[in-house]
Amino acid sequence: MSPRRSYDQYCPAARALDAVGDRWTLLIVRELLAGPRRYTDLHADLPGVSTDVLASRLRDMERDGLTTRRRLAPPGAAYVYELTRRGRELLPVLQALGEWGAPALEERRSTDAVRAHWFALPLLRRLEALGGDPGVVEVRLEEGEFHVRVGASESLSGTGKRRSDSADSGSADSPPYGEGPAPQTPDARLRLDAETCIAVSEGTLTLSDGVREGRVEVLGDSALAKWLREG
Repeated sequence: MSPRRSYDQYCPAARALDAVGDRWTLLIVRELLAGPRRYTDLHADLPGVSTDVLASRLRDMERDGLTTRRRLAPPGAAYVYELTRRGRELLPVLQALGEWGAPALEERRSTDAVRAHWFALPLLRRLEALGGDPGVVEVRLEEGEFHVRVGASESLSGTGKRRSDSADSGSADSPPYGEGPAPQTPDARLRLDAETCIAVSEGTLTLSDGVREGRVEVLGDSALAKWLREG
C-alpha cells in the first residue's frame, strides 16, 4: 500500500482528490461500476496499467473505503473486487468527467485501445437525461456488446421512478451497466456503430434522427423501446 498523500487543504474538492486523484483510480471505478471483477479481468480491461500499479491502487481504494475484496463461493472460489456504496456514488462524477472529455474523441488515434463497454456510461447519462421509463437497454457495437440500466443513477441517489415489472432495472445496488448481453431479456436493444454512439451520447444526434437515417436500430415492443424509437 502506498503512503497516504494529501493536499492538506480543508476543501471538499481537495479531499476528494486525496482519494481518487491518482492515475488509474477513476478508471478502476469505471470498470467496477459494472459489478464485481476479478483482478485478471480488471487488468485485461485497463490496457497500459502495470500489475504493480493496479495492485497498489486497489489496496489504496480499499483503505479509503471505495472498494472491498471478497472470495466467491465454490465452485468459483476466486477473489473479486467491488465498489462500496461510497465508491458507487462516483457514478455521476465519471459521467460528468466523460461529458467534459467527449470533445477530445474527435479522432481515434492508432494507439488507442477500445472496449465496447467504455461507451456505456456516456450513453446511460444521455438516455437518463432524456427521461422515459426505467429499464434495461442492450447495446451492440462492432466492438462488442454491453447493457445499461436506465434509472440506475436515480436509484443510487434514491430519486426517480421505480418500476416493479422491469426484469433488472433494479435496486440501488444494481450495477448501472454491464459488459456483454443483458443477463435477462432486455426492455430494448440498440444496434449502432461507435461513431453514432458517441454522437447520441454527446447529444449531437437524437435517437429518432438516428433511426430515420438508418444509423440506429431499436428492437423491442416495450414502452421503453417505443420511446427510444420516437424520442
